[in-house]
Amino acid sequence: MTSLSDVPLSVLDLSPVVSGSDVRGALQCTLDLAKHTESLGYNRYWLAEHHNMPGIASSATAVLIGQVAAATETIRVGSGGVMLPNHAPLIVAEQFGTLEAFHPGRIDLGIGRAPGSDQRTALAIRGPGGLSAENFPQQLAELREYFEPGEGRAVRAAPAEGNKPPVWLLGSSGFSAQLAGQLGLPFSFAHHFSAENTIPAVQIYRNAFRPSEVLQEPYVMLGVSVIAAETDDRARWLAGPGGLTFLSLRRGRPIPLPTPEEAEAYPYTEMDLAFIEERFDSNIAGSPETVRKGLETLLADTDADELMITTMVHDHEDRRRSYEIVADLAK
Repeated sequence: MTSLSDVPLSVLDLSPVVSGSDVRGALQCTLDLAKHTESLGYNRYWLAEHHNMPGIASSATAVLIGQVAAATETIRVGSGGVMLPNHAPLIVAEQFGTLEAFHPGRIDLGIGRAPGSDQRTALAIRGPGGLSAENFPQQLAELREYFEPGEGRAVRAAPAEGNKPPVWLLGSSGFSAQLAGQLGLPFSFAHHFSAENTIPAVQIYRNAFRPSEVLQEPYVMLGVSVIAAETDDRARWLAGPGGLTFLSLRRGRPIPLPTPEEAEAYPYTEMDLAFIEERFDSNIAGSPETVRKGLETLLADTDADELMITTMVHDHEDRRRSYEIVADLAK
């Protein structure tokens, strides 16, 4: 049985904007957390692309990756992920080729096909009749081609040629799992918001896997929501703001991440509470022993090769402490 000490641990950061603070504060916390988790031995630090959300400051993902990579020394830094239908493949290749040139051997290019936003925002990003997720495999092939030598090609992504970061596919269903397997690419699954699809998608990926020049065997990383604290009660209290944030998002009124006190005082209906419980049932929040059991159960169920931990709490010190606890569990 795979134990927690057997797999690398990584970080997924959305640069949360919390109530009482602002984007500048969120970005400074991201830089601090990146340096802190690097010192704790985490393997990767990925930033997520989301748009039109007042509680998330990581929208300009490539820009933020550059800042995090410049502020750290050894940890791999990447996108979790770039939502490819939002961008021309040429531009993504130029951006990540440039990042790889600045930080050789430390950049990851994680690619997703969701909009990372609502439909109106997707339209604002892509324009009428613009990019679409329907031709995602073709977009991905075009993107990967730009990293190869381009002599004779009419359009070249000059910074990308010779500066090729590892490409990952991200997913929350079977589509990207199948494609990642067929292309022989590493696969990162969003267990933290699509837990019911985790085991089927991982199986699809492994069954579809074909060895490639970049990967000889399947490699699965799972995104997992974890809040670790000294006791179960405190961890559950710290987790309260995440539930209220998601409830507000579902109602079309996204908010900055509230305080635990604000979340506790909110007048939830029974339907609200049931919705939050169902949505966060797979998230792991608790004492060190509770977190250990939760993560090792997930490893036993999936045989994942790596875990990417995302922790959304209001207070930055609580966030730092949560990552410390998880790192200690893996020793």
